[in-house]
Amino acid sequence: MAAYTGDDVPALSDSDEEQWQSMEEGSEHITVPCLLCDRTLASVSETVQHCKADHGVDIPALVQKHRLDDYGYIKMINYIRNTKFSAESLLLTSNGPLPWDSDEYLKPALADDPLLQIDVEELSEVTAVTLSPAADDQVSLLLQRATQAEDRAQRAEEALARAMDDLHKLKLLAQGLVLNTDTSRGPSRSGAIAELREDEDEAYFSSYGHYSIHEEMLKDKVRTESYRDFMYRNMDIFKGKVVLDVGCGTGILSMFAAKAGARKVIAVDQSEIIYQAMDIVRSNKLEDTITLIKGRIEEIGLPVEKVDIIISEWMGYFLLFESMLDSVLYARDRYLAEDGLVYPDRCNISLAAVGDTQKHSDRIAFWDAVYDFKMTCMKKAVIPEPVVEMLKPETVISEPVVIRTIDCGSVTVSELEFTEDFSLKITASTFCTERNFQVRSQCIRTERTPEHCSSHLTSLAGSKPTASSEEVLLGGKHIL
Repeated sequence: MAAYTGDDVPALSDSDEEQWQSMEEGSEHITVPCLLCDRTLASVSETVQHCKADHGVDIPALVQKHRLDDYGYIKMINYIRNTKFSAESLLLTSNGPLPWDSDEYLKPALADDPLLQIDVEELSEVTAVTLSPAADDQVSLLLQRATQAEDRAQRAEEALARAMDDLHKLKLLAQGLVLNTDTSRGPSRSGAIAELREDEDEAYFSSYGHYSIHEEMLKDKVRTESYRDFMYRNMDIFKGKVVLDVGCGTGILSMFAAKAGARKVIAVDQSEIIYQAMDIVRSNKLEDTITLIKGRIEEIGLPVEKVDIIISEWMGYFLLFESMLDSVLYARDRYLAEDGLVYPDRCNISLAAVGDTQKHSDRIAFWDAVYDFKMTCMKKAVIPEPVVEMLKPETVISEPVVIRTIDCGSVTVSELEFTEDFSLKITASTFCTERNFQVRSQCIRTERTPEHCSSHLTSLAGSKPTASSEEVLLGGKHIL
């Protein structure tokens, strides 16, 4: 056999060389059919950008949302091509069972589909390179501005949608008030929150849209840790259950329930804090367990017929101030399963006599001579107004007496308006101002049966401070 040498290779003519270059250029040219329309693009990156700009479908974002690996991405692309899946349906696809989650969609719907020739990691990189061309600073700046404008427009659209939804609810509320003016004057009532006038309703829920009140509640370690400890110590109660959190705020109780093993948690709040709660839930990767709904529990619909457990941090000053318990009872009667549970389950309102002559002088006797001027008429306005503060244990001069125990599993709204007679056993020889009582010793027992751990929260004088403190009713004169 003759030896092979370079001389054996025939020389290429100019026409042969041109034909070879033409073949090379042809092999580099590809076309990519769009997933959602009949348009054909010149590259994968252009196709991805086209889907986002013209159809509102961000393919890399979908991959991240549904946590798709390479196989999941291939199935999604083939499913969309096979079924002509619309952009609207694609955007509405939930995180539940995915329609393309079948091995039959591993078979390419389009031969040599360029979208199937890159993996999930490359998909984001290809898009990023196209959107940030380092070669032209001016183009890069313009693209950055366009992206920022798009983000602002999207946020504005979301805010407008929320405003339109709120406006629609206000119209329905106003219509209901007009149509029911006569009947609403009757003696029947369905709950204090449900009967709030529009301005009262807005003022109430707007107060919970401010961050400071939620910061104060979260920093109330006594109250918050009581809920946390109960749920974490009784995971057998919550494991696999559907939990409803009424007035969820930042979602802290919902996240406790999720960590305690709840299968699904539905968190409801009317105030604007719900939007921060959504971000908080996503940041803690609990969005698959916790569903957040904005609205009043009396007006919205839940995605389930019944729930197993209702939790709520509804307690206000003097326990019942704010009327949040009315909403919890509505949720109990409407959504709680027959053998369901409400936590907290039992609460006490207690009274105690207080003897603090210095405080009485500061608040009542003060008006006798204010910078040498007599302002005693102010006492009439000051005396009926309760004072919220932490009392010193040594100022309590009687044994506390429970004037009402509330069983959240059975109490009715009408039973929350009551009158009670009581007597106090005085334990110290000192002056007591008339009606100067520690009127709230909140006692929250979350206890189902003896074999489960209970959690106890109180605002008695001498206990650890909570955001609720004690409520003091002042008197106009001393009692010996």
